[in-house]
Amino acid sequence: MRLQLDRAKDQLEMAVKARDAGDYVTAKRCFALAGKYMLEAAELSPDPYKRSRTEAAKEMLGYAEAMDRMIRLQEQQRAPIPVLEGETPSWLVQEKPSVRFADVAGLEDVKEQIRLKLIYPFEHPDEAERYGIRSGGGILLYGPPGTGKTLIARATAGELDASFFVAKPSDLMSKWVGEAEQNVNKLFTAARACERAVIFLDEVEAMLPRRRGSNSTVMQRVVPQFLAELEGFGGKAGNLLFIGATNEPWSLDPAAMRPGRFDEKIYIPLPDELARRRILDLNLQERPLAEDVDLEQLTARMAGYSGADIVHICHRASTLAFLDAIEAGDNRPIGWSDFEAVLAEVRPSVSTKDLARFEQFASGGES
Repeated sequence: MRLQLDRAKDQLEMAVKARDAGDYVTAKRCFALAGKYMLEAAELSPDPYKRSRTEAAKEMLGYAEAMDRMIRLQEQQRAPIPVLEGETPSWLVQEKPSVRFADVAGLEDVKEQIRLKLIYPFEHPDEAERYGIRSGGGILLYGPPGTGKTLIARATAGELDASFFVAKPSDLMSKWVGEAEQNVNKLFTAARACERAVIFLDEVEAMLPRRRGSNSTVMQRVVPQFLAELEGFGGKAGNLLFIGATNEPWSLDPAAMRPGRFDEKIYIPLPDELARRRILDLNLQERPLAEDVDLEQLTARMAGYSGADIVHICHRASTLAFLDAIEAGDNRPIGWSDFEAVLAEVRPSVSTKDLARFEQFASGGES
């Protein structure tokens, strides 16, 4: 019985991680296996554990069925670009994100910068033309990992009802001469074919590294190709946005920072107090909390943690209570002691040294 419980626990943890990462196929498989192992444990359990573990198994299997709906929804939100022949790579598949700025906790100053510099010119083209405000172009989102740069990019596309293209340098690079340059061109060409489009390139520093520090002949060719596409991005088609994200802005080629390429550079910091509270509310609102859980105090304790850290802590604390429910039949709420136990183990993922470097870069103290 202990073996089945351990297997159920392991599969459940993998399912939650996969679900949070958007990998609903893996999440479905792991939830189903967790339910299977829990049913086996329930059959071997004495009363009163049999009933609680059977209910837990049904809940896990219910999550597996829910993943089917998420898989279908994910497929509906993706549509291959019709203008390209042959098999379409993942980075040439457009999405229509349903995320909006209201779904992003905090970062109000960042949202307003994006609205002013990017969204308003799209929404008010006549006024933008009158005042000489150019729509489209490129922006760089930079900051510590786990602060919501990808979510901000998706929400920007959602606010614009724009097609959303997601790529990483590893998707575009190739060992074959000329193929990486062709991939870059294909990505921008596909985006220009849309009525409105946002290209999001994560880990952009890997595509646009400082050339003087790179001995790669591929990068010596690809960086100029990419910069050429980026320079013409706003001028040739004002219906396009390019959003690059990086955790290492100081590693980017200085040429990418010039006007006409990354026109705006926006720092995405660790969440402030209001943002931390909002993240906690979003992640705990439908979970049973004990009366001793003081969200104001918990918000203060989360200072220095990234948004991803906070989400992870909420999941870990919930898991502790859930395991008590299925192993001991104790359907208790999530208590302060659960958060204390998790916080004792989980340290902030961003060091004070790294944070100081980001803030120095944001103030113009490092190039």
